[in-house]
Amino acid sequence: MPEDLSGGEKQRVAVARALAGNPPIILADEPTGMLDSKTGRLITEVLHDLAHNEGRLVFMVSHDSRVASLADRILHFEDGQLVE
Repeated sequence: MPEDLSGGEKQRVAVARALAGNPPIILADEPTGMLDSKTGRLITEVLHDLAHNEGRLVFMVSHDSRVASLADRILHFEDGQLVE
């Protein structure tokens, strides 16, 4: 049952559901937030590959600098303003 899944399991299901329809644009809000480091790396690698090999547009929000290091472009919010 869904209520019996852990937070990480629920997050993996959510990512799989979001990618299942092959969307051209992917909005990923903290996609690795509740995952162990190995699974988090796998998810970020999948998103990176979708952007670079399949031409998908991926917007990812993360507080994890390891995740951000894979980005082609990094934007920050500072004092309510978007800065590059």
